[in-house]
Amino acid sequence: MTMLDDRAKLLLKTLVERYIADGQPVGSRTLSKANGIELSPATVRNVMADLEELGLIVSPHTSAGRIPTARGYRLFVDTMLTVNRENFNTPSLAPEQPQKVIASAANLLSNLSNFVGVVMAPRRGSVFRHIEFLRLSEKRVLVIIVSPDGDVQNRVIFTDTDITQPQLIEASNYLNTHFVGMGIEQVRERLQAEVETLRSEIASLMQAAVQVSSEALSQSQDEVVISGERNLLSVSDFSSDMGQLRRAFDLFEQKAQLMRLLDISSQAEGVRIYIGGESQVVPFEELSVVSANYEVDGQVVGTLGVIGPTRMPYDRMIQIVDITAKLVSNALSHK
Repeated sequence: MTMLDDRAKLLLKTLVERYIADGQPVGSRTLSKANGIELSPATVRNVMADLEELGLIVSPHTSAGRIPTARGYRLFVDTMLTVNRENFNTPSLAPEQPQKVIASAANLLSNLSNFVGVVMAPRRGSVFRHIEFLRLSEKRVLVIIVSPDGDVQNRVIFTDTDITQPQLIEASNYLNTHFVGMGIEQVRERLQAEVETLRSEIASLMQAAVQVSSEALSQSQDEVVISGERNLLSVSDFSSDMGQLRRAFDLFEQKAQLMRLLDISSQAEGVRIYIGGESQVVPFEELSVVSANYEVDGQVVGTLGVIGPTRMPYDRMIQIVDITAKLVSNALSHK
């Protein structure tokens, strides 16, 4: 990132904070009068020209003032943001069924932020409680998978060789004995290690079964819970441009895109901030996402966050997301 001197940093920080607070482009005269800045309007103009050249601020066509770009927000968020711990009156989340906790968390996020709350439902870790194979005809086998919560999935798989019913029973016995209750990833790793020693039919059946059950599990989840989309209707940045708003709503419709976004942030520690327009992650200039992981018994199982306009009070959002992630982790853990 560009090296800025202290003067330029202070001006950028003040400009971003002022713009987040008022939503109006900030002019050099306003900035030179701001608290802590003892610079003439002419000097401020020069520094602003430098910031603009670096792509950190930009002037909207109709106005003499400047607003931050995605890069400007990014620099602000990464290096200048100070989070003062506010005292939130945070409600607690009662440890109920996970689905209820997730829905309450999404509501809590949208109520506290006045933007959109999103929560990715916990990934179901275990693959199956029970598995059976039935020979339908030559090279066609029905796989019956019972998930830990009693959900039954049936899939037909095609095998390379004809496998007899006794061999199928042997395979399901083997799976039910050795792999019940393990996570998909664990099963995959164990399989890799054991494939050499297993008879090839059993090995290929097991690989097919793992494939089928991971597909079945990923399809059976209501993956993202969204709350408060309507809050965006009152955001002044959007109300003037319905096209922007429509694009934002499209994002919520295409939950798959949200899933990808939350998946990317699930690989990171702490609270993460994605600023619209700076990468493919958030494809909309006007939206930013503040997200964090939540855990169950120390294991990261999902991600939650706030989606709002790029011009949002990041310090407050970071706290809201951080606190909600801790509340959800506590409510879902079996302490």
